[in-house]
Amino acid sequence: MPSEYGSVQHGSVSSETSPLTNNGFNVENGDDIIHHHHELHRHLSLFDLTCLGVGATIGSGVFVLTGLIAHSQAGPACFLSWAIAGAAACLSGLCYAELGGRFPQAGSSYVYARETMGGCASVIAGACLFLEYVGSASAVARSWGDKVVEFARSFDSEQKSGNIFWECFLFILDPGFGINPCAFLVSLASVLLLMGGVKESKVVANTFTTFNVCLVLFMSGMSLSLMKGENMTTLFPPEFGAGGVIRGATSSFFGYIGFDEICCMSGEAINPSRNMPRAIILTLAIVSSLYVTAAFGLTGMVPYTECSETSGFPDGFRYRGVNWAAQVSAIGELISLPVVVLVTIMAQPRLQYAMAMDGVLPPVFAEVDSLGNLTEGTRIAGIVMIVTATLVPFTYLNDLISAGILLAFTMTNTSVILIRQTSPSDKPYLLEKLMGCFHILSLLTGFMLKSSLSVKSSAKLTHFLSVAFCISNVFIGYKIQTQCQSKRSLMQWHSNEPNPSMYLAPFVPVLPLCGSLVNLYLIAQLDRIGLMMISCYVGSAVGFYFCNLQHGKINSAHGHRNAPERMISLHEANRSDANN
Repeated sequence: MPSEYGSVQHGSVSSETSPLTNNGFNVENGDDIIHHHHELHRHLSLFDLTCLGVGATIGSGVFVLTGLIAHSQAGPACFLSWAIAGAAACLSGLCYAELGGRFPQAGSSYVYARETMGGCASVIAGACLFLEYVGSASAVARSWGDKVVEFARSFDSEQKSGNIFWECFLFILDPGFGINPCAFLVSLASVLLLMGGVKESKVVANTFTTFNVCLVLFMSGMSLSLMKGENMTTLFPPEFGAGGVIRGATSSFFGYIGFDEICCMSGEAINPSRNMPRAIILTLAIVSSLYVTAAFGLTGMVPYTECSETSGFPDGFRYRGVNWAAQVSAIGELISLPVVVLVTIMAQPRLQYAMAMDGVLPPVFAEVDSLGNLTEGTRIAGIVMIVTATLVPFTYLNDLISAGILLAFTMTNTSVILIRQTSPSDKPYLLEKLMGCFHILSLLTGFMLKSSLSVKSSAKLTHFLSVAFCISNVFIGYKIQTQCQSKRSLMQWHSNEPNPSMYLAPFVPVLPLCGSLVNLYLIAQLDRIGLMMISCYVGSAVGFYFCNLQHGKINSAHGHRNAPERMISLHEANRSDANN
């Protein structure tokens, strides 16, 4: 069935629809896209990629979530929440590191799901990535706007309170009705800068990422110097219990989206098969260390009941009487958070580009100008972000975004297993069936453990089911390890010489299975509203796919490319980039 979105404009070049191969993709058009000079330009170095990853994460996590998690979810054990989320992110991050080198093109989890699980799964992954990029950029912009208002009100005094001009100024900053004008301004500025080109934007991002890291080091060092032992005496407050640490870990996943952003930018990376894995691992190491240290310092400096949910470090320093440090932190946050918005939304047009190339989105999203910029896609994504940031409070976005991230991580972990393992010849689709059962049991395990760790829970049946589901997961993992054979290295499928530069995730399938188990467990920690929101959202993505499939807007054979053959051609492109 031909695709309504089969014709894609690239600057002045039009790629007309040609007959599909048996894998459902227009291979001739794909070759034109790879070799035509109006493709996305490769200009991002290892330093650029690492700065993009760190810049997209470290600000939002430390500035936005640390105080919130400490005050309302985990108490002094907030640093353990960040450590658990970081460990889970590393499990998935190693899988991203492998696939980022295998598929050096824009799209991240969308591409990985498309190559291994087909069209419907890839659309779900794309929807989750939309939450990561547009949703999180909107949330950070909204948080920045709230911080501007709070910072302005900190200067409010008895003399100013009666001043009509001061009152009008505060009303402009916070007119009420859920409207945030400052979020509108920072979102608009980020979009306008991106429309000027990624090459120009990366200079700004690299500069301010360095500033962000220095600011977080300052806040962490100051808070550690002001620590009081009594603030850490009750590590697990009775109102939260041990389950609060896990609940906090779910929320803190919002801060671990940096390495996924790197993968979505791999279509513009120099020598991606080498630099992508390195950038992902460096990003995870840097941000995990900074998060845990900052969280430990904040809860050691201030009692968790006094931690601000919106301005943790500035209010914490004021609580301890160090006003100059509070001012430095507040001004630093106001300077650095806009760059988080800029870097995070940067990946969304690349995702739209990949989806438009497959006919999932209209061809306008794949238009590349003569300078290699996705101007139209940036404009459309920017409008959505600006409206969301201006009108939707941050509180309503956090859990939905975290769940989307976790689901995208799980799909990437699954993709690694499907690439590296295969079903036995006498039992076709055994691997896929086992993976489906593993995911269902992992989610049920999460629900049972959530109930078991509840402060009020003492039901023996709940504890028994938790243990039973855990054992079942171990058994399925053992079946995958022993009955589903490991494939040879990718390069050996088509060549007698393996590629020594390709990064391979260790301990497959154990590592990605553990990553999926942790991710789904964390999803189960969401409250009912959060679970209903992510369920409805995924259901809408599935409905979008089948509705467009029925009306001929998506190729009926969408998905399931010949992955080894496709990856080989991309690695040949990598070699030519490296030689150049």
